[in-house]
Amino acid sequence: MKKGIYYGVYAAALVLSACGTSYSVVSVEGGKVPVTQAYDVGQDMDAWRILQPYQERIDSIMKPVIGEAARKLEAYRPESPLSNLLADILRDGAEPKAGIKADVGVMNMGGIRNLLNKGEITIASVYEIAPFENRLAVVTLKGADLLDLFGQIAAVHGEGLSGAKLVISKEGKLLDAKVEGKPVDPEKEYQVATIDYIAEGNDRMEAFKKATAKVEPENAVLRDLFIEYVKRMEAAGRCVDAEVEGRIVER
Repeated sequence: MKKGIYYGVYAAALVLSACGTSYSVVSVEGGKVPVTQAYDVGQDMDAWRILQPYQERIDSIMKPVIGEAARKLEAYRPESPLSNLLADILRDGAEPKAGIKADVGVMNMGGIRNLLNKGEITIASVYEIAPFENRLAVVTLKGADLLDLFGQIAAVHGEGLSGAKLVISKEGKLLDAKVEGKPVDPEKEYQVATIDYIAEGNDRMEAFKKATAKVEPENAVLRDLFIEYVKRMEAAGRCVDAEVEGRIVER
């Protein structure tokens, strides 16, 4: 009986191995599929009645319009409008939230989960871009360690950056770095605004582990900073906008 099981497993392995192909994924495209009443086939009305109050509550929180985007803002490497915007929001938020003027802002591309479409910005729009509970962290780095950080950013061909300009090679090497127009002083201390996840040295940015100090203010979730920024722009009669400015140049 054991021999029969062995032969059976062996035959199954041969069949499965024969199913292998040389096909590979060459591209992936994504988009939104609106979930509308068109999918309500054979709707369970009892379930609907239970869920409806919760849906109304969620819609009342997520659907209000808080501002307007001048155009579609996307996130991509080495530099993009949306990653620039989020890095600016972190850097600008350091002083009011932590009492520290940040020299540099860094936002990881992996933490940006959607684009910002042109037109109305809702609370839901912001949640789609920044769905995590990432909080502002202001880290003190010596210039030598900041250069290491810039080298790690170059190695992945870019992250969200504010207050600095990098020149990187196509092979992912750091060629030049300036902070507010000046070369980085290896002995000087710099204040870097980022998110707590990155401040721990995650996402290949190990240089943050060399921080000499770190401040994580309360009530400073990135998503909330983003919402506050959009509301300020709306109150000033301005649309949310950002551009590629040469912050990270690949040569």
